[in-house]
Amino acid sequence: MKYAFFPGCVSRGGCPELYPATKLICEKLGIELQEMPAASCTGAGVLQEKNELLGDTLNARTFAMAEALGLPILTICSTCQGVMSQANHRLKNLDYRAKVNEFLAEEGLEYKGNANPKHLLWVLVEDIGVDKILELITRPLAGVRMAPFYGCYIVRPTDALEFEDNPERETALEKIIETIGATVVDFAGKTRCCGFPILTINERNSMTMVANHTSEAKDLGADAMITPCPLCHLNLDSFQPKAASQAGRPINLPILHMPQAIGLAMGLSPKEMGLQRHIVNTKPLLTKIGAGV
Repeated sequence: MKYAFFPGCVSRGGCPELYPATKLICEKLGIELQEMPAASCTGAGVLQEKNELLGDTLNARTFAMAEALGLPILTICSTCQGVMSQANHRLKNLDYRAKVNEFLAEEGLEYKGNANPKHLLWVLVEDIGVDKILELITRPLAGVRMAPFYGCYIVRPTDALEFEDNPERETALEKIIETIGATVVDFAGKTRCCGFPILTINERNSMTMVANHTSEAKDLGADAMITPCPLCHLNLDSFQPKAASQAGRPINLPILHMPQAIGLAMGLSPKEMGLQRHIVNTKPLLTKIGAGV
């Protein structure tokens, strides 16, 4: 299967381990990724708060590029997924789309309304299928207790994300955890905000959110947390030591990008998955998996 690849900004910058990990597991799964190097940032929801038309025009530009390739869009960022889905939802309005296309015409582009941006999580469950993933599991994560963390943008608003037509999206991350052989540790905070959006304006509350989510999962027996969102990973991993200090307790819960966890179960090395780049030490987890260090 072939997709127009939209990795987003963070997987090439703040979390550079995510991009190569994704490329490696997609290669194993037979997923061909066509890069769109001229695509721009989605606006991350921040731009849309100030100028929705500009944000939607940027996304329509990316959609038009994918249409020209004749390919559906695959992203590995939950924030990108949420923002693109909301933009695409608004662009169903023909008059609004025509207004946006006036701006795109300057580049010779036109969005016809046929884009279908899909997160890798959804692609794996809906397009590839867990049976295909199971065929490639050589090192199942048996004995590992893993907490899912969806975050915000991949679960709401449900109308733009088409949850009514795709109810399996509500539990897709749990399905992946089970497929790679780990045990799901369910917890209340899995669909709440990680705190990243308020990090620069209210760091204390952001750290409280990080501490609440990670300590709740840890106290329920989780060995690690898995997320499909690089921004959630940034906050939950990078700022976990500061959050633990603020909370006055140790946490030390490794946070894995979803492709990293899948890659480990496929037998790829920790180094190939970039686990040495993490802030929270992943060595105890890797020892438990039997993946070495």
